[in-house]
Amino acid sequence: MHQDTEKANPKQSMYAAALIGVGVMAAVDEIIFHQVLAWHHFYDRSTPKIGLLTDGILHSAELIAIVAGFFMLLDLRRSHSIVKPRAWAGFFLGLGGFQLFDGLIDHKVLRLHQIRYVDNTLPYDIAWNLAALILLFLGLLLLNRAKNLERKEGTGHLGTSGR
Repeated sequence: MHQDTEKANPKQSMYAAALIGVGVMAAVDEIIFHQVLAWHHFYDRSTPKIGLLTDGILHSAELIAIVAGFFMLLDLRRSHSIVKPRAWAGFFLGLGGFQLFDGLIDHKVLRLHQIRYVDNTLPYDIAWNLAALILLFLGLLLLNRAKNLERKEGTGHLGTSGR
């Protein structure tokens, strides 16, 4: 038998929301840049058919991340252990973390695809990675604020739901 713990869980709140952030940013990337603008596929070093297949795999992974993250948050909410300020920090860290990973690792290190296939990709790379850094910075600001509030209150229940 499982009982509600009534104990705040800041790390799990952050991890669950970060998973949602990763999934949401992957969805934004895939919908806008892969489908609407048709600038690239997840893997562009093969045939268009393989490109579409890899887009489908990315779409499946993003949906799994979003659903898993929401189930984790719902479980935290049910047990009255969600810490909302940490969850918001995690969400923005997930958004920025995915975008920076995509911009540096997928685009430059692994060369799976480029943002857009033009002669000079530098403006696109700067905009892409700058947006990622802004999201990460917001996440770090929110995390710092959450930690300061937790220290100030001296409790682990700040920002929990279900009370």
